[in-house]
Amino acid sequence: QVQLVESGGGSVQAGGSLRLSCSASRYTYIMGWFRQAPGKEREGVAVVVRDSGLRYSDSVEGRFTISRDNAKNTVSLQMDDLKPEDTAMYYCAAGDAWVGPSLRPSDFTYWGQGTQVTVSS
Repeated sequence: QVQLVESGGGSVQAGGSLRLSCSASRYTYIMGWFRQAPGKEREGVAVVVRDSGLRYSDSVEGRFTISRDNAKNTVSLQMDDLKPEDTAMYYCAAGDAWVGPSLRPSDFTYWGQGTQVTVSS
């Protein structure tokens, strides 16, 4: 079993920044962030595979940055230039299989409880 605990969510004004962090109970090959707004499907935001592979959703490319510390089993998401449409519950996810930098929820096995991000205009 792998437990994931997120932190760093909150409410900010448009154009502001937040940094989300996720701590895992052990190392996993794949870690990433997903988000889900009310009435919408879960959306892949950013993923990092081991030490190199990265992928971002088109909607956050250039604004968000994902990073991980393998020694500490943590992954972070730096979110800059936040927009109201970024408002959602953000979930940390992880997996043990090598599938490349996938944004598909089905490629991830473990999920955190989520942290709310609200961006106002």
